[in-house]
Amino acid sequence: MDFFQALFLGLLQGLTEFLPISSSAHLILVPAFFGWTDQGVGFDLSVHLGTLLAVVLYFRRDVFGIARDGLISMAQRKLVGQGALAWYLVIGTIPAGLAGLALLDMIDNELRAVEVIFATTLVFGILLGLADWLPKRHRNLDSLNWKDAAIVGIAQAMALVPGTSRSGVTITAGLFLGMTRETASRFSFLLAIPIIVLAGGVKLLEVATSDVIVDWSGFLIGGVTSFLMAITAIHFFLKWLNKVGMWPYVIYRIVLAGVIYVVLM
Repeated sequence: MDFFQALFLGLLQGLTEFLPISSSAHLILVPAFFGWTDQGVGFDLSVHLGTLLAVVLYFRRDVFGIARDGLISMAQRKLVGQGALAWYLVIGTIPAGLAGLALLDMIDNELRAVEVIFATTLVFGILLGLADWLPKRHRNLDSLNWKDAAIVGIAQAMALVPGTSRSGVTITAGLFLGMTRETASRFSFLLAIPIIVLAGGVKLLEVATSDVIVDWSGFLIGGVTSFLMAITAIHFFLKWLNKVGMWPYVIYRIVLAGVIYVVLM
């Protein structure tokens, strides 16, 4: 992997990880379009670490408060502060964790096809638009319950299929449950932390137990650029959320599906 490829893919991962347009689809489609070789598990690990650092740093006060209150709640055996939210994040992570363990080989070998990405990009883009169009979204984080967490968690598990978009499908689920855009997005971003940790752990284990040779220059470039782009994307997504809504991303997904159909199918 040369410098330009590492730089471009790192920026692409950082931008698309937290926007509802599917990072996995873009990391599959762009190399296919340009004829680049697969970036390798070492590079995948680096961009996961970059995006993880970005979301933890951006939501550092929330992360600290949730973790503190969760541990206190466990010690005192009663909910304290944001202890309930800590449990909701655990509940929301379980479906994707189990699905990843059970279906990882199928996802890597059978669901990375262009036809699959075309369908998920289009269908889940339309669903995001429908969810954003619904009126009477008023629920905030304080109104969530374990059923909401489970439903969003099941939606997150569906994002293991490339093209679905983890942030897109969890925000869609939140909007259908009556959450405001800000609530659905914030819960989605917080829910990204444990799942990125799990995904990064799988990649780290794969690197440690295989004969993979890590391109350390590409690793550094990918990690740094994905971090910088991810923290920028999170900031401006939340800043412009009420002004632009979800429809720019819906339109982008529909156009992207059209490009996939014409160029790669």
